Formats: sequence, structure tokens, C-alpha cells
Amino acid sequence: MITIKKYKYAVNAAVLALTMVMGSSCTKDLLTPSPTTSIIDSKAFDTPARILSQVNGLYAGVKSGQFYGGRYVIYNEIRGEEFIVNKPNGVTGLDTWNQNVNSNTNEVVNLWSAAYTAINRVNVFLVGLNANLSKVDAATANQYIGEAEFLRALSYFALVQTYAKPYVFDSGASPGLPLRLLAETDLTGAGTNDLARSTVAQVYTQILKDLDDAETKLSATQANGAFRAFKNTAIALKARVYLAQANYAKVLTETNKLISATAPYQSPTGGSKLESSIATVFTGSYTGAEALLFLPFTTSDAPGTQNQLAYYFTSGPGNGEYYLNPTGIYANTALSGTASTDARKGFITKVGTVNYLTKYKTPSPFTDYVPVLRYSEVLLSAAEAYARTGDLVNASALLNAVRHRSDPTFTFDPADIGSQASLINTILTERRIELLGEGFRLTDLFRTGQALPAKSGAQGNSPAVAVTASNYIWPISGVELQTNKLMQPNP
Repeated sequence: MITIKKYKYAVNAAVLALTMVMGSSCTKDLLTPSPTTSIIDSKAFDTPARILSQVNGLYAGVKSGQFYGGRYVIYNEIRGEEFIVNKPNGVTGLDTWNQNVNSNTNEVVNLWSAAYTAINRVNVFLVGLNANLSKVDAATANQYIGEAEFLRALSYFALVQTYAKPYVFDSGASPGLPLRLLAETDLTGAGTNDLARSTVAQVYTQILKDLDDAETKLSATQANGAFRAFKNTAIALKARVYLAQANYAKVLTETNKLISATAPYQSPTGGSKLESSIATVFTGSYTGAEALLFLPFTTSDAPGTQNQLAYYFTSGPGNGEYYLNPTGIYANTALSGTASTDARKGFITKVGTVNYLTKYKTPSPFTDYVPVLRYSEVLLSAAEAYARTGDLVNASALLNAVRHRSDPTFTFDPADIGSQASLINTILTERRIELLGEGFRLTDLFRTGQALPAKSGAQGNSPAVAVTASNYIWPISGVELQTNKLMQPNP
């Protein structure tokens, strides 16, 4: 493979991937197109089938095993307090669990590179499509542009939450990321990688700009199962972004587009809603109405690219790398109480003396579809926004919608929902129960200004990390620091 001297995002890989003829059916190849014939760059957008192949390639970049295809989800979970290391291994995130990474730790370098490679694929694609708009009809072109903008926003949001201080600390005044919005196609090494960091606020502005435009361009209904972004997907991600900014009025503006005013709460358009049983959502290959976006995997994915979620979090069929912390959210009676009838208990299996999360079930090569956005998150985000803005009635109604899906007869203690503060805390707890193992714990700690809790088990201890500590956020990739003369490290 060609190595670019100064551009570390493996841009050559992204560019070459965008100049391959790939399977034209999104449903058939599940967004993992298999290259069949190399073609020159000028031909990559020659036909509708080739353009669709490039779109599939954008999703393939985001679902890299080093990014949203697995590791990003895992790191966000094991940096929080819900999981205890069972098999200490530097290859499977021990340094991350220990809060002990540095700029040259593999996960720090690999996640940065994978995310920026995905971003560059989008930038290259947008240039190519805009130069060939006559090859597809206007509605299809808009759909593709909207998907590309959505994926770029998703990638930047993951990066800014990992490598920069939370927006809520100083309204985004802290150093953010290099905002790379131009296509890099130079495989000779002659280009430059020098670009200074934009602020966190500027990165958020770009993310929301992409999502606003994506919303206007994406189709109102979801095609090809849960594998492609549609209008509701962009709206749901906007709600997540505004929640990270603590802009609760904007959270409600977005979620009100997706939630009917009365029960049963569901989207007025696009068909998004809760499944009647949460067990339906985690069968390994879910594509139903609750999935605003799931990333699919099959046994034909290249070795090493599968998500590995079952490998990390389950004892069988996985390797039991991490088990549930008995003092984490597992201690909540909904999950561990002997009298609990909550269906989410079904995602927990005891092996010996410890408990494992079994949301992810498929055996090697670990092909569970990765949940990126699902409808229950939208309901809980709206519930929290209502509670924080003083509307306890609507907040309680949406909280109950999520809880009663899994435990129809449950009644919250009045002390847990009777005041604004107690209701907010109960909603945050419900997020931990509902979204356990899906990559939310770290970012929820960040946006609520909490320290990273200490955790301990038979195989090691991990200290608490104060919000002012240098390792509260990840350091900038060492490769970026070496190749970008304008890049400044995190303090």
C-alpha cells in the first residue's frame, strides 16, 4: 500500500476505496461492498451503479472495526464504570479501562485515523458527485449528499467528544479538532497536512450545519432496512448533539419532529417507534422500526473488521474480556433485583460469580449489527429535556414509555419522580439501563460534568479521573502531532 508521507489518515486507502467498482445493491452487500474491478478515478462516478458503490463505501468507512464498527462503542463503555476488566490485555483495551493511554497508544492513534479516513471519504465523494450530478436524478443526488453529510457529522461528533473538552465546560471555547472539509486525493506525498485546531464550538457548528442540510435532503422513509440514513436519522443525531450542548430547547425542537404528542409515542412520519419487545432489537441482525441507524455485518466482512462486541462483552460466544461491574448500573434492581420483571434482565447472564452483558449474541466472526441511533434514545433525550426545562408531566410520560416497554406493571416511587432534580436523576438512570453497552456512558458523564468513577476487580483497579485531570479526555494522536506542524496537543 502506498504510504503518504505527511497525511496520516490513510487517505490513499480512502481514495482507492472510492475508485473501485463495488456491489451496487446496499441490501445485498450490507454496506460492505466487495471490490471487483479497479477503475481510474475519472470513471468512479460514471454510472448510477458506480455512484451507489461510492455511497456504500462511505458507510464501510464509518463501520471500520476501529471506529463505529466496534471500538468506539467499546471504549465509551469501558472508560465508564459499568464494566470490569476480566482478561487484562493491552490489545483489548486494558490501557483504556485503566485511563492510562498516551498519544501513541494504539487505540488513540487508530480511532483518530479511522474517523478522519471516513471523513475524507465523504469529502472526496462530495467532490466527485457534484461533478457528476447529471448521472443520477435530483432526488437521488440529494439523498446521497444528505447521507454523506450525515456520516461526516457523525464522525466529527465522535471525534470531538473523544479528543476535546466537553462543550458544556466553557460553551465550546476549548481547542477542538482540525476541521477537514476539503478532499485529499494526493497519493504522492506532496500535499500538506498542516491545519490548526478549530474550537469545540466551531466543530459543533459544522456538525449541525451538516445535519441541518442532511435533514432537507434525506428521504422521509427508510430504505434497505436499517442500513442507510433517512430524515429521522439526521434529526435524531441533531437531538443528541444538542443534548451534549445542554441546549434543551433545541433538543425538544428536534425530538418533537419524531415523537407524537400523545401515546403511543411514535414518529408522525418515517415509521419510527419502539418495538413492543426490546428482545426483538437485539437478535443480531435487527432492521425494524426502532432502528434509526444500525451498521450491518456479515461473515463476508474482511477479517479483523467485524465489530467484536460479543467477543468483549459476553463469555459465550465471546471471550469475556469485560463483565458487568456489580456496583455499576447492574446494581439497579431493574437489572439485578430478584423480584424484577424487567425484560432487560434478559440481556444479562451469570457465569460463575460474575455477570456478562449479552445484548450482542453472534459467535465468531462476531457479526451483530451495531446500534448507532435507535428510537428509545430519542424518547429518553426528550424526557430529559422536558425535565430540565420544568415540564415534569411530559418528562414522566416519556420515561414511562421506555420503562413500560420492558416492564409494563412497574411504578416509579414518587420520591424518584416527584421533583425536577429527582426526575432528571431517574431519567439519567434509565438511560444507563436502556442503553447499556451501546457506547453512551462516557459521553453522558462528559455532558453532565461528572468525574470518571473509580472501579476495581480481581484483575485490577482503575482510579477515578477528575474533570480537571489531563487524562479526562484522550490525548491527540501522536501521528497527527508528528505530521501536522500546526497541531497543538491537549494540555
